[in-house]
Amino acid sequence: MAGRLAILACSGALPVEIAKANHGALKIGFAGVPNELPGDVHEFRFEKLGALWAFLRENSVERVVFAGGLARPPLDPSAFDAGMSAVAPRLAAAMSGGDDALLRLVIAVFEEQGFTVVGAHEVCPGLTAGHAFEIGGSPSDADMSDAARAWSILAALSPLDVGQACVVAEGQCLGIETMQGTDALLRFVASTPPLQRPKAPGVLVKAAKTGQDLRIDMPGIGPETVIAAARAGLAGIIVEPQRVMILNREEVTDALGDTGLFLAARGT
Repeated sequence: MAGRLAILACSGALPVEIAKANHGALKIGFAGVPNELPGDVHEFRFEKLGALWAFLRENSVERVVFAGGLARPPLDPSAFDAGMSAVAPRLAAAMSGGDDALLRLVIAVFEEQGFTVVGAHEVCPGLTAGHAFEIGGSPSDADMSDAARAWSILAALSPLDVGQACVVAEGQCLGIETMQGTDALLRFVASTPPLQRPKAPGVLVKAAKTGQDLRIDMPGIGPETVIAAARAGLAGIIVEPQRVMILNREEVTDALGDTGLFLAARGT
C-alpha cells in the first residue's frame, strides 16, 4: 500500500483536483502564495524547508506531489532554517538556469530527504487525454499541418528550456510561450493586426518539452485557455497525449461548446 500523500499546493485548480481524488492527503500551503484548497491547510515559509520536512515525517508522509502555479519566490536568507541553509547554495546555482534545472533540483532535494515525488497525473486519474481524445470535432488536414509546424518549433526550442505552447497558422508562427505563460501568448496573438495574420485561423499546440520531468510542472490547459484561444481567433487546441493536463474538464467542455473550438490530443 502506498504511503501517505502530501499536496504541496500553490495557485490554480490543480491542487483542488488532486485533493478531491485523495481525501486523506495532507495539505500544505506556502506563505504569500494563495491556494484554493478546502479544509485544513498547513502553511510554511519557503525559508523553512527543514521544518516542512520534519512536519511531513511527523505525519507519516512518504509521497509528495507539487501542484499549482508559482513564480520564483523571493527568499529572505536571514530566515533560513538549517534545512534550507544546507540546500540554499545548490538552489541559488539552479535559479541562474532555466526552470527545468531548478525543478529537477527541487525533486532531488525532496528525494534526498526520503520522500517519493509523484506527478499529479499519477495521483489524479483522468487528468490527461489519450490519443483518440477530442471534443468539438476533429482538426482538419490544414490544422494538423499547422500542428506539425508547431511541434517542430517546440522541439527545436526544448534544449533551450523555452516554451510548452506555440500558435501556428498557415505554417507561420504567430507566437511562442515564454515565462509569462500560455494566456499571455494568446493575448499577444489576439493583438496581432489582421493584416499581419494569415487568412486561416490557426491552432494552439501544447506539449511537454523534450526530456521534461512530468512529475513537476506538467503542461496544462483549462477553460480560460479555451476562452483565450477563441479571443485569439483560433480554430482549436491540440495537446500532446498523456503529457498535458486538462483541468476542470467539465468547464473546458462547456467552453468549447460556447466558443465552437475543438480540443484534440494527437501525437507529434
